[in-house]
Amino acid sequence: MSRIGRLPIAVPSTVDVTIEGRRLTVKGPKGTLARELHPDMLVSREEDKILVKRPTEQKTHKQLHGLTRTLVNNMVVGVTDGYRKGLEITGVGYRAAKNGEKLTLNLGYSHQIEIDPPSGISFEIESPTRLAVVGIDKELVGQIAAKVRATRKPEPYKGKGVRYAGEKIRRKAGKAGKIGGKK
Repeated sequence: MSRIGRLPIAVPSTVDVTIEGRRLTVKGPKGTLARELHPDMLVSREEDKILVKRPTEQKTHKQLHGLTRTLVNNMVVGVTDGYRKGLEITGVGYRAAKNGEKLTLNLGYSHQIEIDPPSGISFEIESPTRLAVVGIDKELVGQIAAKVRATRKPEPYKGKGVRYAGEKIRRKAGKAGKIGGKK
């Protein structure tokens, strides 16, 4: 049996869960999330817990079991606590600013990069070189953080660029000087 899939999902009293066929809707203090689940997975609510069961021991059902449980758990955590993905900017003159709701990045290009957040996502600027992507949908927060990082990926020689908070960049040695070369 799936170690992840068999775990029950605790539902806090502030969260309202509605299961209508394949559609699962989770309402909480931070907002509402809805998702279509795989038709083979059996999702049921028992008092203050949600249980996910699989119909057979087929490989695809085993794979979907843990996935479905994790997706439902991420929805419950998202509407109660929310998700946050931190980013760090390294480089001389590289900085981030907020212009209304838009994120404005100066990353050494000839122009500024502006990123419009989709609904449910917001940017928090902690300092000109530190920012965070905040929202209730874990998948969307990670996707937007990856989009911001892709504007200038960290390069391996000086480490300049946008990286996730705590991400380690493998550094390469620079060019070696001439040793005993011809004149």
